Amino acid sequence: MATERKKTGWKQIGDYASLGFMLPAATVTGYFIGLALDRAFGTNFLYIVFLILGSVAGFVEMFRIVTRNSGPS
Repeated sequence: MATERKKTGWKQIGDYASLGFMLPAATVTGYFIGLALDRAFGTNFLYIVFLILGSVAGFVEMFRIVTRNSGPS
């Protein structure tokens, strides 16, 4: 069993501050991937699919960070 170190206040502040960048970054990345695929394949719906996938990925990562930091102290 590995011993867990307590996170300092600054480390937790950094983790939570990154949430404000992570969700928009994942959404914008998904949008641009979909847009590039739309141009490559000549379609006009993939940007919506990848926009949604990017948003979901951002929320999943946000949930992981919040649950990891709110564990037993």
